[in-house]
Amino acid sequence: MTSTAISLSVLKHKRLQKLLDEKAKEFNNVAFIEHDPVKIPHQFSRKQDIEIAGFFSAILAWGNRTTIIQSAQKLMSMMDNAPFEFVLHHKENDLKKLLSFKHRTFNATDLLYFIAFLRYHYKHHISLEEAFFIKEFSGFKTPHRVEKCLNTFHKYFFSLPDAPLRTQKHIAAPMRKSTCKRLNMFLRWMVRKDPNGVDFGIWKRIKPAELMCPLDVHVEKTARQLGLITRPQRDWQTVVELTNALKMFDAQDPVKYDYALFGLSIQHRKTGLNFYE
Repeated sequence: MTSTAISLSVLKHKRLQKLLDEKAKEFNNVAFIEHDPVKIPHQFSRKQDIEIAGFFSAILAWGNRTTIIQSAQKLMSMMDNAPFEFVLHHKENDLKKLLSFKHRTFNATDLLYFIAFLRYHYKHHISLEEAFFIKEFSGFKTPHRVEKCLNTFHKYFFSLPDAPLRTQKHIAAPMRKSTCKRLNMFLRWMVRKDPNGVDFGIWKRIKPAELMCPLDVHVEKTARQLGLITRPQRDWQTVVELTNALKMFDAQDPVKYDYALFGLSIQHRKTGLNFYE
């Protein structure tokens, strides 16, 4: 590479970092909460309530954000706005009111299994964080710690007897070639130490530097336009490529740029403006 090409590359890198830093600052603030599914766990203060509300809100997070929030809020209401108490202490009759719940392809069959798993887990562990580290399900050799955690969680989640086959589509895993967008978003909420008050930072076993960027179709399109993704496929390795690219700008907190990519994707859809204008 010539010195001129190197200079241009450095200049592009600096311009891109400036853009991403500006947009991350613009969107990573408390105003973001009101119109995002993270609004639901922010209604709670008890750690386990935050975990359960966050988990369901993330799992339901596909489609229109307003509809996602409405569905998650409805589910919390069905659980008496006390999800941890409901999960642990519900009676058989209490489950009947959940039978009408549906969000896109997530239905009562899926919900009842989710409740059964959470009840089983919380009877043995204090936090949902432990579900990503269950030793008997963690026999995966991967170069990325979060990849191993997500595979472990999938195996553990469906380890109960009579786990419905149809429900497996709602818990993604890298070993299934998924981008794991919703679970990566959930991990961001639970792990990232956010000085601006959006992400909770209540889990400690995973470090913010180890998080992987949530990747949906809109973030993917934006990242490709910015040259952060070159891989033609859209799978777990694409998430790895994007996250590694973001680490060039902040190795300790790469997923803060999820806010920037999300914000840019919205602005681009609304205005069609060039990202560097």
